[in-house]
Amino acid sequence: MDTTATAEAASQAMRDTARDTAKDAREGVREMGRAASAASGDLQKDLQALREDLVRLTEEVSAIVTDKGNAAWRRAKTSADSVMSDAQAKGQEAAAAVRDVSSHFADAVDESIKNRPYTTLALAAGIGFLLGTTLRR
Repeated sequence: MDTTATAEAASQAMRDTARDTAKDAREGVREMGRAASAASGDLQKDLQALREDLVRLTEEVSAIVTDKGNAAWRRAKTSADSVMSDAQAKGQEAAAAVRDVSSHFADAVDESIKNRPYTTLALAAGIGFLLGTTLRR
C-alpha cells in the first residue's frame, strides 16, 4: 500500500502543482490585462497630446504663412503703386509734350499759310498723294 499511497501522494502533488500553475497563469493574464489597460489609457493620452500639438503647429505655420504672404502683398502693392505713379507722371509729361508739339505745329502751319500760301497748298497736296498711294497698297 505504500506504493499506492506514494502514487496517490505524487498524483495529488502534481494536481496541486498544476492547479497552482494555472492559478499563477490566470493571475499573470489578469495583471497583463491591467497593465495593457493602463498602457492603453496612457497611449490614449499620448495620442490626444500629439493631436493637440499638431493642431497648434498647424495654427502656427498658418499664421507664419499668412504673415509672410501679407508682407509680400504689401511689398508688391507698394512696388505696383510706385510703378503706377511713375507711369502716370511719364504719361502726363508725354501728353504735355504732344500738346506743345501740336501747338507749335499748328503755329508753324498758320505762319506758312500766311507767308507762302501756294507752297503750303502744294506741300499738303503732295503729302496727301503720298499717303493715299501708300495706304492703297
